[in-house]
Amino acid sequence: MSTTLTMMRSYLAGTPLAALGFVLLIGTAAFALSMGASVFALAIADPLRRRLGRLTGAPDRPLSPANDIADFIRPLFPYLVPRKEGERSRVGRLLMHAGLRSPAAMPLYYGCKALLMIVLPLLVISASAFLPRVTSGKLIFAAMTVGFLGSLIPSIWLDRRVSNRQRQLRVAFPDALDLLVVCVEAGLGLAPALQRVADDLMISHPELGTELALVNAEIRAGVERTQALRNLADRTGLGDIRGLVTLLVQTMRFGTGVADALRVYSEEFRDKRMQAAEEAAAKIGTKMIFPLTLCLFPSFFLITVGPAVLRVIAVFKEMHH
Repeated sequence: MSTTLTMMRSYLAGTPLAALGFVLLIGTAAFALSMGASVFALAIADPLRRRLGRLTGAPDRPLSPANDIADFIRPLFPYLVPRKEGERSRVGRLLMHAGLRSPAAMPLYYGCKALLMIVLPLLVISASAFLPRVTSGKLIFAAMTVGFLGSLIPSIWLDRRVSNRQRQLRVAFPDALDLLVVCVEAGLGLAPALQRVADDLMISHPELGTELALVNAEIRAGVERTQALRNLADRTGLGDIRGLVTLLVQTMRFGTGVADALRVYSEEFRDKRMQAAEEAAAKIGTKMIFPLTLCLFPSFFLITVGPAVLRVIAVFKEMHH
């Protein structure tokens, strides 16, 4: 702590009162953060609080650490969530694509970003006591860099979660489409067919099975089928599912056969998948140029040209002698 105080004092150009105030501010922030974390941990692990919550019957939602965190930081929601509507809609859409549809998902996301932006620079400043040779300028630059990286960590995690979930949905979509075609051609309506496909996919592909079951639940709750299907496309964010939803909506609007439309879409989807596979295979030759040039060509060059170069060097040595 003395090393940190010395660095801050030199950085503030010899104003000890300002340096002392700055150090006291950092200490107060660290103390408040540790006290808040301890209170939060005790609140989560308190069995009496959970039991009272069940007896009162006030919350109908399941108790979980995420909900406890949301309740704890609820007064900070207006300060954590940005006021720009475009930013909130973009993050909300990403959270929905990631399968995080809780109302507390967005405040928790921004709360994690704010926490990392505060905690990581404090850790860097605390570690300066073990690095006495580090100047104050480098220390502040490292703290700012770590804080910036801390703000990027939740965004990277959210993008990876969205990508993984969409990949799982994309893998499960052909099976779901084939099952849906079979069910509709067997005489089932759209809602029973969706429920049957959802039940069959719950084991092999639970992500898509849950989404289809949610569509059927919305239809049973009174939501129009077109709106429930559009909600499915919005929740998944996949172009293939969006195309299927558009086809089904147009089919129900114009009164054509759902089975015929699904059969045509299934054939077009298979052709599309085949074209995508052929396109990926055609790109392999171009992608292999760089590994071949950087990895195999130097070894091949040494094996083929190396002996000749050694002989030429030996001949020049004999001529020199």
